[in-house]
Amino acid sequence: MVKIFGVDFAPLRVPYDRRIQTVAVTQYTFCFLFLGFGCLFFSIYILFFTQYYYLMLLYLAWMYYDRDIAERGGRRSDSVRRWKIWEHLKDYFPAKLIKTAELDPEKNYILGFHPHGIMSTSAFVHFASEGSGWSKFFPGMTSYLLVLGGHFLFPLYRDYLMLSGTVAVTKRSMNFLLRENGTGNALVLVVGGALEALEAFPDRFNLKLNKRKGFIKIALETGTSLVPTFSFGELNLYQQVDNPPGSFLRRLQNILTRYLGFSPPVFHGRGVFNYTYGLIPYRQPINTVIGTPIDVEMVDRPNHVQINELHAKYLAALKELFDTHKEKYGVDSAAELHFID
Repeated sequence: MVKIFGVDFAPLRVPYDRRIQTVAVTQYTFCFLFLGFGCLFFSIYILFFTQYYYLMLLYLAWMYYDRDIAERGGRRSDSVRRWKIWEHLKDYFPAKLIKTAELDPEKNYILGFHPHGIMSTSAFVHFASEGSGWSKFFPGMTSYLLVLGGHFLFPLYRDYLMLSGTVAVTKRSMNFLLRENGTGNALVLVVGGALEALEAFPDRFNLKLNKRKGFIKIALETGTSLVPTFSFGELNLYQQVDNPPGSFLRRLQNILTRYLGFSPPVFHGRGVFNYTYGLIPYRQPINTVIGTPIDVEMVDRPNHVQINELHAKYLAALKELFDTHKEKYGVDSAAELHFID
């Protein structure tokens, strides 16, 4: 390693497997950050500046006809989910999936994923690919990672994204998977949402859960078991500029989130050729623990009392999961989980 002007540059001689892992994580990161808008600009170019505009018109017509697919189970491809590049992505950190209980293929589940982190990187690795071997851990279960519906408004990108088994995080989408798509469905919901990314700091375990009760209501209406899931290490992948509540930066981020639909954290990781600055996540171990299912009895029209009771039960189970495993995966024994608004 060579240090110049405070920047730690990667050595020229790096083992081949580490180079491949860096390629894999670079591909994932740049797709996450730029592929959507890249596909949008490419589509505009084809439409307005080439003689092949008619192809894009045909695609856009089909895209309009196909507009509901992200709320109807998507269009997953098991072969894409099994690409070798996802295993290299998993090995980069490395990321590990830890199973504490069985999931019954004759039932459906909602997995609450915590914390959001900057990009929910481990959620993609574990649930939108076979990088960590989801189907081997839970045979007969099909995982669906739920993401913001805005992702599916980008031409071309939407189709690539759906190949991973990713679908829209809407009530309609969840109801389709839980009511009309049979059993063996594991819906992975990053409950804290976009705003929780603004709380993503190493060793700060602040989860925006106090008012997040929509998934609780759906679980009651459909009789779907809830599974608390915590990803230890997700918060260590990036460094974020401090933005305490009430600061100018946090107020600006809240305004942008309200109008853009996603939060704009100011962060950095490492680079391709240096370990100090860049957009690539740091090499930090990630251990994602899937907890014990919480059985839920179906209620046609759950009232506030029933929703609040199940919500409190879920938070207690999540806290127990965190406390049970935190020391095993590098978290200080004094660390506490905080539920915020």
